[in-house]
Amino acid sequence: MLKKIKNSAWNLLNQAGLGGSVQLYLDGALKQYGWFKSFHSKQSVDIDGNPLPWYTYPFILFLKPRLKPNFRVFEYGSGNSTRWYAARVEHITAVEHDSDWIAQIKPKLPSNASVLERPLGDSYVKSVQSTGSSFHIIVVDGRNRVKCAKFASDFLTPDGVLILDNSEREWYQHAKDYLAEKGFRRLDFIGMAPIVGIETCTSVFYRDGNCLGI
Repeated sequence: MLKKIKNSAWNLLNQAGLGGSVQLYLDGALKQYGWFKSFHSKQSVDIDGNPLPWYTYPFILFLKPRLKPNFRVFEYGSGNSTRWYAARVEHITAVEHDSDWIAQIKPKLPSNASVLERPLGDSYVKSVQSTGSSFHIIVVDGRNRVKCAKFASDFLTPDGVLILDNSEREWYQHAKDYLAEKGFRRLDFIGMAPIVGIETCTSVFYRDGNCLGI
């Protein structure tokens, strides 16, 4: 009897075009990733509420097992991604231009994470240089992404990689062309990301002998 009721309910949902959506909510990949939790909370988090980078899910799954505890990371833009990296690498430095956002993020960061406040412009773009260090990973996910990608590529370790988020956007093509001219190859990870329902792309730029083993 229960089976008949269940089948009837699913038939009604499918006839209404809602069966697929309900299945995803109950036991689909999006539920496993925590997408519904992120959508309702408007936070980039996994199913348990832990912080996630606001990258595509395919790239998060690719990157996570490749991070090493000795890595140094620099990030244009900060947020849950800063916390996520901090739990997995030696140190992460992020740059932000918004003092109100920094006030929200900074208290949540562990001791191996720091945020630089820089106004938009050259000091923001060149903030990676001000650290006096080179980095295994540089993430370009803030403002002025073309300028930041071009400038920051000189501050990678010899095995370093650069990550450009939302790389499908046409106005970032100059950054992709520049990095290709410098000898970087590119892997695109297309798919859904936390919070939003649209398809986007996260790209990683790498050379031979890179730290991610690509």
